[in-house]
Amino acid sequence: MTAVASSSLPLGITMGDAAGIGPEIIVKAYAQGLGAPAVVYGDAGALRRAVALVGARLRVEEIADPAGIASRAADVIPVIACSPALPADLPAGQVSAAAGRAAYDYVCAAIDDAKAGRIRAIVTAPLNKESMNAGGADYPGHTEILAERSGTQDFAMMLANRELRVLLVTIHVALADVFAGITRDAELRAMRLADHACRQMGIARPRVAVAGLNPHAGENGKFGREDLDIIAPAIADARADGIDASGPWPGDTVFMRARRGDFDIVVAQYHDQGLIPVKYLGVDEGVNVTVGLPFVRTSVDHGTAFDIAWRGVADHRSLVTAFDVALAMTPQHTGAAAP
Repeated sequence: MTAVASSSLPLGITMGDAAGIGPEIIVKAYAQGLGAPAVVYGDAGALRRAVALVGARLRVEEIADPAGIASRAADVIPVIACSPALPADLPAGQVSAAAGRAAYDYVCAAIDDAKAGRIRAIVTAPLNKESMNAGGADYPGHTEILAERSGTQDFAMMLANRELRVLLVTIHVALADVFAGITRDAELRAMRLADHACRQMGIARPRVAVAGLNPHAGENGKFGREDLDIIAPAIADARADGIDASGPWPGDTVFMRARRGDFDIVVAQYHDQGLIPVKYLGVDEGVNVTVGLPFVRTSVDHGTAFDIAWRGVADHRSLVTAFDVALAMTPQHTGAAAP
């Protein structure tokens, strides 16, 4: 995969589910001021209602493509309407097939533009999986849509904040199915992606810690042999590839050690093992990064927040941080998707 995204291009922001907080946090981010030109893939009507909701001095203008965004006025939110217009009376904070399908359409349009080199990176506002599935798009979340539509085989989810970076071996699978996903190849792939992600973020020699699957990392086979027979050999493979990987470390201490600076990133074995430590530190400035794509994609570290949607109280800091991380990961161009 080759680099296609130039730093002169705008970033693409997908609006997410219009019944949630996506429109509001996007408007607040534009009102605060973004560090680079950006275009929204979304619904112009929903964004205009969000502008009125928060009292921002912004105008929403529909455009056909991302070209020429940099020349537009600072008080304009340019939006590409890539799905049928949503009703003005769309119920706030409720599951909606129309909103779910539209959210899926926004992501697909942004992926296509990123693949074609028309935008620099993708920053996603949250979608609601139940709404999206009701609208006919049956996916566990953003990650799987991004991978499928971009034709990516080796990918991973990374969550990051100011104190931790965590990349997952298995992502959206039932806990009972995690063991089937713990293979030597999957472990090595995750370590390679973790090393690559850190290098994209400017770390010259990433220190990759691998969390154990079992309590005490298996304690030499006493609590399961996966750590001894699968994870440890994969770490040796990664080290032979030149990756500074270590472990498997007990999952109850490795995140604390990373937080104090012993490691640059932790490879976690399953969803909650990795995401609970990151989210415990706060979702306000957390960022979700899909690693391995042929373009940079970052996202907020929270959901659609139906309980507070369209009340004007949503916090936009995670979106701004996601935008800033996307900028940092594309200083000149995106680079190859994975080693």
